[in-house]
Amino acid sequence: MRPIQLLTILEQEFISTRAGHHTPVMLWGPPGVGKSDMVREVAHKHQAPVIDIRLSQMEPSDLRGIPFRTNGSVEWAIPSLLPDEQRHGSEGILFLDEITSAPPTVSAAAYQLILDRRLGEYQVPEGWAIFAAGNRQGDRGVTYSMPAPLANRFSHFEVETNLDDWVAWAYRNQIDERIIAFLRFRPELLFDFDPAHNPVAFPSPRSWEFAHRALQKFIDHPQLLQGALQACVGPAAGIELHAFVNSLDKMPDLDAILRGEEVSIPNEIDLQYAVASALVGRAIRANESGNGLEVHGRILEYAGRFPQREMGVMLVSDMHRAIGETLFSVPQFNDWAQAVSDVMLYE
Repeated sequence: MRPIQLLTILEQEFISTRAGHHTPVMLWGPPGVGKSDMVREVAHKHQAPVIDIRLSQMEPSDLRGIPFRTNGSVEWAIPSLLPDEQRHGSEGILFLDEITSAPPTVSAAAYQLILDRRLGEYQVPEGWAIFAAGNRQGDRGVTYSMPAPLANRFSHFEVETNLDDWVAWAYRNQIDERIIAFLRFRPELLFDFDPAHNPVAFPSPRSWEFAHRALQKFIDHPQLLQGALQACVGPAAGIELHAFVNSLDKMPDLDAILRGEEVSIPNEIDLQYAVASALVGRAIRANESGNGLEVHGRILEYAGRFPQREMGVMLVSDMHRAIGETLFSVPQFNDWAQAVSDVMLYE
C-alpha cells in the first residue's frame, strides 16, 4: 500500500483510540522504506509522544517488570518505559519497532500487551495507539517468523514505495531539489534492493535522505563528493547522481523565468527534470514569502512551454501537492489546464 494511504490509516487508528475502536497495526516492508518515519509523522502531526520499544533488545522479564514482596505477597514494579498517563500524557503511540527481530520468547511476552492492552496489573492508557513494524524474512535482516498468535493480534499492511509520495515528502522536508530531480529522471532508483546480493549501501527512501545530507556536506569538496554519495546509495547510483549534479551547470536562469523573461527550455531531458524540480522549490518558497501569485503564474507559463507536455504536467502536479489548492486561484492556471487537458492524469 502507498505511504500516503498508510499515513491516513495510521492517523485514523490513532484517533480511534478515543472511541475505543483502535486495532494494533503491523507495518511490513524491506529496510529503508520509511515505516518508522510514517509512525513519527503521525505523532508529530498530533503533537503526541512516541515510545519506541525494540523488543529485539529485551529479555522477557524486561516487559513484565521486577517482582518485589509486600505484605506477604508478590507485586510487580512496572517498567518505566511503558506508557504512563501521568508521565507521558493521555495520548500517544506505543511503537514496537523491529518486532520481527525479537526472539519468540520475547514476542510471546508481548501478546497480552498488544491484544488486551495490559500486562498483569499494568494497563495501557486508553488514548494510546499500538503500532509495530518489521522486515520480512526475505529481506536479509535478523528476523524470526511471526508466530500465528502474535500475527492474529494485528491488522497487517505492506509498505510500498511510491515516487509521487516520496517527492511530496521530500519537498515538505527540504530535501535537496537535485535529489528530487534525479529521481524524477531515474524513478526506478528510488528503491533498488536485491536481497540475494545483500548489498551494504543501496538506494532507498532512507538512503536518499542520507545522499541529501552528503550533498550539503561535501559539495565544496569535489574530490570527496562521489565517494560520499556512493557510500549512501551504492556504487552505481552514486556515480549516476554525481554525474547528474555535475551537469546542472547548464541549467537555465531560474530568476529570469520568475521575472517572466523568455528563457529557452533545455534540450536535455535530465536538465528538464532539474528545472522542473527547482521551480517547484521556488514555488514553495514564494508561497511562504507572500508573493506566490506572481511566481506561480510565471511557473505555469513556463510549464506550458515544455515540448513534452507530460513534463509540464509533472511540474504542476508536484507544485499542487506542495502548495495545495491555492494554485487553482492563479490566473494562468486555467489557460495551462486547457492546453494540457488531453494529457492530464487523475489519481
